Amino acid sequence: MLNNEADRALAARLLALMDLTSLHLDDDAATVRALAALACSKAGRVAAVCIWPRFIAVARDSLRGTGVAISVVANFPEGTDAAELAAAETAAAVAEGADEVDVVFPYRALLRGNAATGLNLVRGCRAACGQRVLLKVILETGQLGSAEHIRQAAELAVEGGAHFLKTSTGKTQPGATLAAAAMMLEVIAAARARGIAVGLKVSGGVRTIADAQSYLQLYEHRFGAGSANATNFRIGASSLINPLLAAV
Repeated sequence: MLNNEADRALAARLLALMDLTSLHLDDDAATVRALAALACSKAGRVAAVCIWPRFIAVARDSLRGTGVAISVVANFPEGTDAAELAAAETAAAVAEGADEVDVVFPYRALLRGNAATGLNLVRGCRAACGQRVLLKVILETGQLGSAEHIRQAAELAVEGGAHFLKTSTGKTQPGATLAAAAMMLEVIAAARARGIAVGLKVSGGVRTIADAQSYLQLYEHRFGAGSANATNFRIGASSLINPLLAAV
């Protein structure tokens, strides 16, 4: 347990940057209600909960008035090439009341040399989000493998209108790595230099406060101390919540 004021402040800050996630096949309404209870505690509240789209209504009821966003997944976890289906899933989630959509980039298509599919999928999902809903694009960096493929996927996602670039689904290995996040930050920095605001979400294997802190430090080394907030930096995790609540 962290035991000094600086460490408690760090834990509280990380909590506010967290997308508290549950994406198990056997999740049910009780799972989502329990997640919502963890999302809003005396220690503070997380930025969002990330759940299956079928639980949007349960989450809205459980989180009403809290300010915690509801994020759902699309094209998940497979990352298929079906751009129209991904856009339809996104549109349905928006209609149900989702605040954010995390869609999986069709990384296999990119590995086959097909960049157009990824660009079209992101564009379609961004259009489905309209003006209100944030779009986070999951690159699945561990499967893309090379720095060049990660850069290319990130650039396509930005071109397609992504609000956030996200490292991983958490369903394949490896998940997030500092090297992949650093490459994504290069693309994000280049986009911001052109006046395009894009955030970073780190997800896939972030289990400890030390893990989370390393990504926060990486982000702020690029953009400046204190620059990270929930509008530009998120940590997607499930098991991280207990260490954070114990530390605050």
